[in-house]
Amino acid sequence: MTQFISSLVIYFVGDMVAQSIAEPTPSETVLEEGEDKGWVQEWSDNRDWHRTGRSLIIGGLSSIPAYKWFLWLGNNFNYGSKILSLTTKVVVNQSLFTPLFNSYFFGMQSLLSGASFPEIVERIKNTVPTSWINSCKVWPAITAFSFTYIPIQYRSIFGGVIAIGWQTYLSLLNQRAAAEEELEHESEHTRVQKLAIEQRSEQRQHGHDRQKCAA
Repeated sequence: MTQFISSLVIYFVGDMVAQSIAEPTPSETVLEEGEDKGWVQEWSDNRDWHRTGRSLIIGGLSSIPAYKWFLWLGNNFNYGSKILSLTTKVVVNQSLFTPLFNSYFFGMQSLLSGASFPEIVERIKNTVPTSWINSCKVWPAITAFSFTYIPIQYRSIFGGVIAIGWQTYLSLLNQRAAAEEELEHESEHTRVQKLAIEQRSEQRQHGHDRQKCAA
């Protein structure tokens, strides 16, 4: 239960920070003349609570499997050489857990947003390689430090503090990918419409030409 609650807190705070960094969505609430919003209501109106809900679901579902994974990782690959043990743990974590978790995170974000299967695959392709490369710049050192200096009972707390920043980054990356995909789809839709108009224009022109020849 502790791991579950901690995960919810991490994902909630990470999403809130990400939304605070990103440009807020303008509120659609129409105020009556002379009515003024309090700062709490204005803050709440500028939050995308559906997005926060998605983050909480993703964090809640992954909390126990992620905890079990790091327990397993801590209890295995323990060799006589400390450097060899740490290196192996880091390599295994980056090679297996990181790409799988990131695929789960971005795929679930897209799925819970109502995306189709091809759109989910597109989101994973657009985000996982970038997030994996950037994770290699951060998590190996954190993982090594955690297994070397942090007692096992405090590793989840230590990892949770770092994870707030990482979840903020993942949320921002997901939002940026969603915006880019939307622009790409709109551009493709506009191109298809333009092509259809051109085809209809050509068909009308051919029809006029045939009528002239018949005359």
